[in-house]
Amino acid sequence: MHVDRRKFISSVGGAAAVAAMGHEDRAEALEHYMTDQLDQEVKFTGVAQASSEPRIPRGTGNLFRPTTSGFEPMPSKPTVIDFFQRRFAPARHVLQSANQAIQTGQPERTVCACLLHDVTQNLMKGDHGYWGAQLFAPYVDERVSWGIRYHQALRFFPDKETGYEYPEIYTQIFGEDYEPDEYIKKDYEYARNHRYYMEARLVTVNDQYAFDENQREIIVEEFTDIIGRQFKQPREGLGFDNSPVAHMWRSIIDPDRPL
Repeated sequence: MHVDRRKFISSVGGAAAVAAMGHEDRAEALEHYMTDQLDQEVKFTGVAQASSEPRIPRGTGNLFRPTTSGFEPMPSKPTVIDFFQRRFAPARHVLQSANQAIQTGQPERTVCACLLHDVTQNLMKGDHGYWGAQLFAPYVDERVSWGIRYHQALRFFPDKETGYEYPEIYTQIFGEDYEPDEYIKKDYEYARNHRYYMEARLVTVNDQYAFDENQREIIVEEFTDIIGRQFKQPREGLGFDNSPVAHMWRSIIDPDRPL
C-alpha cells in the first residue's frame, strides 16, 4: 500500500503532533491509518484541532468516536461473526491477513490469530495486541491469544529465517532512527526465546503484507468452519457468559450505554 507521508502526518495533527508522540504511538497511528485507508473509512481529522476545541484521544478506537448513524442492533446471543459483521466491518486488513495465512499453508490456529489480531483497534489503537489477547483468551487456544499479544512487539524486529523484514513504510514515515518503546523491546526479547515464538511471528508474516487495495473482497463467512473449530462460542452469547472479559464484549455491543 502506498502511504502519502504528508497526508498521514496531517491526519494525526501535523509534524509537531508526530514529534510529540512516542515511537509506539507513531507505529500504532500508522497501522490504524493504513487499515482505515484500506477500508476506505479514514476517520482521522485532516488538520490539528484548535486547543480550545474538545479533542478525541488519538488512541481511541472508532467504536468510541462520534457517529451519526448509530450502531446496528446485535442478536440476543451474539457470535464472533456477528461482531465482525456489525462492529468490526469492513475489517479488510484482518480478512486479507487470514486469507494470506491460508494461501501460505499455515495451521488453522494461525489463520484464526490473523483473523482476530487487529480487530481490537476498534476499541483501542494503542497496545491493541494486548487488548486483543485478553479479549479472546477465554475462547481460543492459548497459542492463538499468545500470538495476538506478541505480534505487536515482533512487528518491529526482522526475522530473516521466516522472511519477515522490517516494514519499509516505518522507515519512510518515521526515519532511520525509529525505535520502539522499551517495554516493546523487552517483550520482543521474551517472545523471541519463548516456545510459542512462531505463533506470534507467523501473525507478523501474514500481517504487514495484507494491505492490498487491489485484493478481491473477502468476507468473514469464508472462515465460518475455521471459526467453528478454533473459537469456543459460548451458548449464552459473547458478553453474557460471565467470563472475565464479558464486560468488554458488552461495551462493544453498546458503546452508547451511559451506565
